[in-house]
Amino acid sequence: MLQDLTHSNISKFQVSEFILMGFPGIHAWQHWLSLPLALLYLLALIANILILVIIKQEAHCTSLCTISWDPGCVRHGLATTIMPKILAILWFSAKDISLPECFAQMYVIHCFVAMESGIFVCMAIDRYVAICRPLHYPSVVTESFVVKATMLMALRNSLATIPVPVLAAQRHYCSQNQIEHCLCSNLGVTRLSCDDRTINSIYQVLLAWTLMGSDLGLIFLSYSLILHSVLKLNSAEAASKALSTCTSHLILILFFYSVIIVISITHSAAMTVPLIPVLLNVLHNVIPPALNPMVYALKNRELRQGLYKVLKLDNKGN
Repeated sequence: MLQDLTHSNISKFQVSEFILMGFPGIHAWQHWLSLPLALLYLLALIANILILVIIKQEAHCTSLCTISWDPGCVRHGLATTIMPKILAILWFSAKDISLPECFAQMYVIHCFVAMESGIFVCMAIDRYVAICRPLHYPSVVTESFVVKATMLMALRNSLATIPVPVLAAQRHYCSQNQIEHCLCSNLGVTRLSCDDRTINSIYQVLLAWTLMGSDLGLIFLSYSLILHSVLKLNSAEAASKALSTCTSHLILILFFYSVIIVISITHSAAMTVPLIPVLLNVLHNVIPPALNPMVYALKNRELRQGLYKVLKLDNKGN
């Protein structure tokens, strides 16, 4: 009877804050990770500011320049949202986070990740039109098209991800409040709830299949059509040039989706080494903002020439 009463009292208690413990298993020396993470963030900040300056200064820069910069811009927005808290945990042991702040961070993470997935779809469509319908490219991929596509993706992802933090906030957190993570991930937070979280898991899977699944399907379709069109070209040089414009896109796309799949599998498998999904999750939000401008944007000739002008470098032969 006393045990049932104690359990009842505990179940009625609602924690007022969560504790972000950081990287599981390496709490004693995790502060050393702050240096590479801070350097990666600084590199991403400088790179994306340079791209923005180039786009603003170069009047001849086409809508492709903007599409080139969009993934880095979205990723850097996410990194800017989460990095201050991560560095505060590593530098000052500021691990506490209020429930509303945690749920807000959860929403931002899901929204930005879904936004980047949608932008990859726009990039794939851009490459399809440029390679398979080159004569229609100037009339199809206009500045108006880029703005409308961006607004559509922003509206889609901002609305579709609202239920994630709303459902998480409806759970009852009565005992544990320590999250073995640097971020308020949906799975990491709802795992601490005392009541049934089946609806959270179902919506997480549904969201992944409807947004990520459909985006990945459209990307696969676009590049399949591109490959089919390229293979019909008589000139090997033309085929090689057409495919070279897609390599940088594919590198970013493969990195993005492969890491998300690995993170999902490792979270669901209840691994004996929980550090791996946490570390992958953090790196997935920090590395792409630094890589995007170098891997994709600087491969664009107009952006590359604009960079030479901004840095006052000689660009002969480029």
